[in-house]
Amino acid sequence: MKLWAGRFSKEADSRLNDFNASIRFDSRMAKQDITGSMAHAAMLGKTGIIPQSEADAIIEGLKGILADLESGALAIDYGCEDIHTFVEATLTQRLGDAGKRLHTARSRNDQVAVDLRLYLREEAAALVGQLKELEETLCTVAKANANHVMAGYTHLQRAQPITFGHQIMAYAFMFLRDIKRLNNALENMNYCPLGSGALAGTTYPIDRHMTAEALGFTAPCENSIDGVSDRDYSVELAAALSLVMAHLSRFSEEIILWCSYEFRYIELDDAFSTGSSIMPQKKNPDIAELVRGKTGRVYGDLTTLLTMLKGLPLAYNKDLQEDKEAIFDAFDTVKMCLDAFIPMVATMKVHPENLRAAAAAGFINATDAADYLTKKGMPFRDAYKIVGQLVALCIEKNCTLESLPLEEYKQLSDVFEQDVYQAIDLDVCAAGRTSFGGGAPQSVLTQVESLRSTLADL
Repeated sequence: MKLWAGRFSKEADSRLNDFNASIRFDSRMAKQDITGSMAHAAMLGKTGIIPQSEADAIIEGLKGILADLESGALAIDYGCEDIHTFVEATLTQRLGDAGKRLHTARSRNDQVAVDLRLYLREEAAALVGQLKELEETLCTVAKANANHVMAGYTHLQRAQPITFGHQIMAYAFMFLRDIKRLNNALENMNYCPLGSGALAGTTYPIDRHMTAEALGFTAPCENSIDGVSDRDYSVELAAALSLVMAHLSRFSEEIILWCSYEFRYIELDDAFSTGSSIMPQKKNPDIAELVRGKTGRVYGDLTTLLTMLKGLPLAYNKDLQEDKEAIFDAFDTVKMCLDAFIPMVATMKVHPENLRAAAAAGFINATDAADYLTKKGMPFRDAYKIVGQLVALCIEKNCTLESLPLEEYKQLSDVFEQDVYQAIDLDVCAAGRTSFGGGAPQSVLTQVESLRSTLADL
């Protein structure tokens, strides 16, 4: 069955059928197609466009098809052109002429558009749930490590003392923005294209507000051309997913570094690591590496959508069929990555002693030494220069600022006193960063509570 067969006198070539068909990938929207069709049938009956008895029969028939698909009693016929054709053909086989009335005042263009919005709305909401689970995991890890001092890095060089909890919360706030972006995309896309027809609306007295409300949309799309040709929401969702992957990839890169023997800041659980086929000692962070690798795949999906749209005239063009595989793949990939990433982070073991040992060796308290002088009245630039000389001296003598004798300090400035050692103690340095959003342990706990409170409202 082809919904467009009446105009043609010859059968379509099998190569056209294969190239044109989309049921291989749009079959995942069967539930949404049936849901949209039930709302459309209910509206047709209420407005008197078709008899109410036929509308009722169509709705019951559609319910039966959905139940049979979910139970496995009915298999999708992949010889059909698309999922919309399959559902309508099955309905007509079961109901006869009543099934043929379902498509009254509707085009496949607005049908596809509403199916896709319904499907992506569910997918995005589910992904927000996954991200919230990740956020709770990160908050738990951060709270448990709020007091564990480590070196914060810039340029991958040890920079200033922070805590492991502070570092983890940086990622938590990235993913919080991702949740907000997805929610914003959901709000922007929640307008119903059903009733837009092929592009110009319809001469039937349809009630678009009824179908929009029945399907949980904010309102109908206000322009019928835009209703069938808009795929902004797919791009916006793909962009949001790309940023999720960017953040997962950055986090993965750090995890890969942290669990190497050169760092040994963390150890991944055996259940979320792999080995080598030839090197028996290996314990590889394959999940993190795959997440990092799959990020490019999601970026590619976003590029596909943007490129697909860039030259399309209004309204519907067959090019728009290419939107589904790209956005489906983006969602599938992010979901799969989160499924593995969340338990990997939840079960990783942190090594505070290694965090502390690395922090002690990198002069990350040099800024605090300069601040010590500044708080005693010295201009910061003068203090900066003196501490730079002290660091050079420590490197020459193969010692740290904490172990450098006070006499050496005083040779560069009489301002230094015994209390400098208290000022540059790593725990004191970390605890002293109490400015809003800073790395002090109490600040980390405040961030955890703030984020959890925000999540509860999302």
